[in-house]
Order: sequence, then C-alpha cells, then structure tokens
Amino acid sequence: MAADMTMDAAVHDTDRAARLDRLHASRLYVCTDSRSAQGDLPEFLDAAYAGGVDIIQLRDKGLEARAEIEALEVLREAAHRHGKLFSVNDRADVALLVGADVFHIGQGDLTSEQARTVLGPDVILGRSTHSIEQAHAAEADPEIDYFCLGPVWETPTKPGRAAIGVEPLRALATTAAKPWFAIGGISAGERQAEVQATGAQRIVVVRAVTAADDPAAAATELKQAL
Repeated sequence: MAADMTMDAAVHDTDRAARLDRLHASRLYVCTDSRSAQGDLPEFLDAAYAGGVDIIQLRDKGLEARAEIEALEVLREAAHRHGKLFSVNDRADVALLVGADVFHIGQGDLTSEQARTVLGPDVILGRSTHSIEQAHAAEADPEIDYFCLGPVWETPTKPGRAAIGVEPLRALATTAAKPWFAIGGISAGERQAEVQATGAQRIVVVRAVTAADDPAAAATELKQAL
C-alpha cells in the first residue's frame, strides 16, 4: 500500500507549477455527469483518460453534495492513475474537500478572487465565457488560468444559450496568451476541423465522448486530430 501511495504521489503532483504544465499541454477536455443511468463511472473515466482525454470535469447539477463528493472521489482516483487532471464545477467547498486540480466557474458563480480565497494558490482556476468581451476579461484576470469560449454551436447541454459561431474563435486565436478551449456542439470530423481551422488548439466536448459506444476510441479520434 505504501508503495502504491508513493507511486500515486509521483504521478500526480499537486504543485501549482506541475498542474500548470499539464494544463498547457492539455488539448482535450471532457465534461461528464456521474453516469448514474449507465452505472459505469469508473470504467468510463478509465476509458476516456486512456483514449487521450487530458482533463475531465464532473458536471451533474442534480447531485446532492454527498453523492457529488463520492463521484468526484472516483474521478480523482482515475486522474491519479492516469497522471491527468480532474475538475470540479461551481462548488468551491466541494473542490476543497476532494483536493481538485481544477475548479471551473461560470459567469454567474463565485468571483475568481472568492474562489482563490477558498481554494488557495495551487488550484487551477477556469472561467466560462460566451463572448469575445468576456474572453478578454478572463484573459486579463490574474486569478484565471484558462477559459472556455462558446457555445460554438447550440447544444442540448446548454439549452437556450445562443451559439456564437466560429468567428470569435478566430479573433481570439491571434491574441490570447492564456490556454483556452472552444466549447459547444463540437464533434469529430467536420465540426472539429472547422474549429481548428480558426487556430483554436483546445476543445471541450461532452456528447462526443460521453454518448459514444466506445469512449476510448472516440477520445482517441478527437485527440489525434488535435
């Protein structure tokens, strides 16, 4: 057991610099629910990470706190095994309890300063943005380490939110210094190619991996094109 724990610590460094190195190397980010309908969360996480996913975020608004923590503990263990990052959405208290690598906040959530006060200096902070103006604000925020811009296309995971199209990605690709991810309705093939043609180098997907019959193969297809 002690040897296993030592190996885990070597693979999964919680130092901020090591996390930032992993963030900058990341290209493929997946958001998933707790897979309660499928009952296969551990298997799915292992498959996704093995297929090339760099960061996995648990995003399941219907979970009670205890169930969310239990699911995140499974995610944390999978991330440790694969030497990858895991992300918590919205709740800083939960992120602190589970030792999250990454904490992601939306436009209406905690401020970055509030999140940093709760979580300390080592956790990676991400921000959702839905316009080029919000993206520029995230770029200028010293507490934000990365941001996502979208939805590029309308998506059922964010009903009612208008698509921004690919042109904001093109504008951002020439100016952004921080890591950023295109998000929203992206799938392997034409849509991924259209996103990458703007200069975007990183993507967030949901259904492209979570709804796949073979999540590892789906992740590999996306990652190889990046």
